[in-house]
Parts: sequence; C-alpha cells; structure tokens
Amino acid sequence: MTQDTYGHTPVHKMFDEGDVYGVRHDEERARRKPLRLGIIGAGGVVVSKYLPAIKRLQATWEPVELAAFARRDERAGRHIQETWGGRWYQDPASMLSREQLDAVIVASPNELHAEHASACIEKGLPTLVEKPFTHSLAAGERLCRLADARGVPLMCVANKRCSPPYRRARRFVAEGPVGSPAMFAGKFTLGYDYILHLLEAGTIHMLDLARFFMGDVASLSAVAVDKYHRAPRAFDNVMITLSFRSGSIGQVTSASTALSLKPWERVEVFGNKAWLAVEDQWELRLYESEEGACRSWTPTMPNTLLFDEEFGGFTGLIENFLQCIRGVEEPVVTGWDGLRACELAAATHLSLARRAGVTLPLDPAGADAECAAIEKEKA
Repeated sequence: MTQDTYGHTPVHKMFDEGDVYGVRHDEERARRKPLRLGIIGAGGVVVSKYLPAIKRLQATWEPVELAAFARRDERAGRHIQETWGGRWYQDPASMLSREQLDAVIVASPNELHAEHASACIEKGLPTLVEKPFTHSLAAGERLCRLADARGVPLMCVANKRCSPPYRRARRFVAEGPVGSPAMFAGKFTLGYDYILHLLEAGTIHMLDLARFFMGDVASLSAVAVDKYHRAPRAFDNVMITLSFRSGSIGQVTSASTALSLKPWERVEVFGNKAWLAVEDQWELRLYESEEGACRSWTPTMPNTLLFDEEFGGFTGLIENFLQCIRGVEEPVVTGWDGLRACELAAATHLSLARRAGVTLPLDPAGADAECAAIEKEKA
C-alpha cells in the first residue's frame, strides 16, 4: 500500500498542515495518470461502498473518473447517473463497446462474474471482481489463466486486506514480532436472515484473511449444525479446522444465528511469545512481552472521516487497483487469491458432506460436480 497509517490519510499531514479534512492539494497524487473506470452491476454494494470510495479518492486528488456503469433497472440506473455521475447503460456489452475505459469493476450477480470479467479481459481491460470470485472453481481457473495469458491485471475484492487494522497486523506478521506464526483463529458472524449461503456471502472474507496471514492451506476439516432451522440453509453454524502448508494450524468459526453486528468478527494470530488480535475490524492489539504493556491502535477522529470506505478497505483496495494499472504497485489480492478463497469454501462443503478431511488443492471440475450434487440433494 502507498501509506503506512492506521487510516487512509496520515494524521500528521492533516493537523501539521492545517488540513483537518485531508483534502488539501496532493501534488504526488494529482500527477498520477488519469484513469477512466467502468462498473458492471451497480447494485447495493457498489452504491454504498465503491462509489463513496471513488468520491473519497477524488476528493484527495486521485485522478480517477467513473466514466460509465451498467445496470439493468432503468430507474435505479438513471438515479445513480444523476447522483454519482458516469454514463448509464442497461447492457454491459454496449458499455464495453462504446466507452474508452482503462479498467472495469465487475459487481454483477455471482453467476455472471466469469462471463463479464472474461469480456473485459478479452478487451485488455484490467478487472476487479467482487467476491465470491466466480460461481464455480473451473470458471475461476479459466478466468485466471486467461488473464495470465493476456497479461491483463486481474484482482478480486478482498477488501479486508486493505482495512487499516488488518494491513498493520499483516506487517507485524511479515516483519515481526509475530513472525512465522503457529496458529490463526478467526470468528465471523452474519446474522441477516436473508443470507442463504453463509460461506460464500460472508465467511469467505475470513477464509481469505486466514491465507493473508498464514499462507496456503494444505487441508481442512469442518463440522456444522443446523440448530435453529431459521432459513433454508444446510447449516447455521460451522467450525473449520485448517492445516497450512507452513506446518501451522488454524480455525475459523462462523455463525448465521448470532446478532449480525455484535460482534462482527475477531482475528487472532499467535507467534513465538508474541500474538495479536483484531477486534471487529477496528481495534488492533499487540502482545509482545510478559512484562510490558499491550500496545493497541484504534482510530482517532478525524483519522478517517468516511468510516466504512476507509476501515472497510474499499478506498485502499481501489487505490491499489489503480496503482497496479499504472504499474506502480503489486496487487494486494490477485484473481488467484479470489479463486483460492472460493476453493476453501468449496472444500468446507465437501468436508461436511464426506464427514472427513479434504486435501487441497482441489480438482476444479471434480469439486464443482460434487458440490452441485450436494446442492441438488439439499434442495
């Protein structure tokens, strides 16, 4: 990332330079190559997360423009156009053929991710794909190989990697004192009753964070229960035990029956006589001494003035995407990372159905077929 702060805008600049809102002219950013973005699928997550994040970047002198977007519903499309700018299209193909774009964000329905992202890559457009990356592992692998073959940047939305608490925690793992960690523990709750797929809709974030901190997974085993039968799901609570290729271990627990936001999530990473915890994507605590005090970081207003864009990681993710297009940074999360998170979700379904552990990597076609059979049996 371009900045090492607990928020997106360095506090010392805001106060020392009298720029308490963090919007004074930034010469370094303003000199960057201007880029025109297109968006396919301007639904709730785009309107509530991506568009505010793009506006925040523009306010801090990032030369990025929302050039166009595609959304089927005309009333919603025209409202977005009037509110946020950009030219509205009903059809993604028309947008791609008529607009001169530098990159595209794909946030269409999950089953269309692969189709829409492939169309972008075929046109040589760097592409950022919402999670879950693709509807099947085989489609995800084809998409990643296509991007590699064409030399086109392909990223997946794993915005928590760009959230300031997790970004700083990752530094403590990469550089110490929590180096070479032995164990990961993650908890994620998603209590919205309308969510049908607990793993793919939310827990996939925690599975990605497990890889972010610990590296690739060698095998996993899962147990689950449908305790309260509140929704047409196969299970409402799940525990996933992970064995990493490094020799370390971990566990992810996820519940759809807890309260949605009280608490949302917790991550712990244990090293050798040092460990850290991130609570609710807000507070980071570092324990590195038996005698010394715990060190902690929480945001101080106005460290960040637009909370969810900043601490949700969307501002940092989009800026990283833009800088990758310019050839200045490496992607924080690649298409392959997005595929691996989907693979962990699929392996969890397989482990539950088989009542046994699952070794990774999976055969994409075989895993897709088995997961489809499991889904059909549930229905």
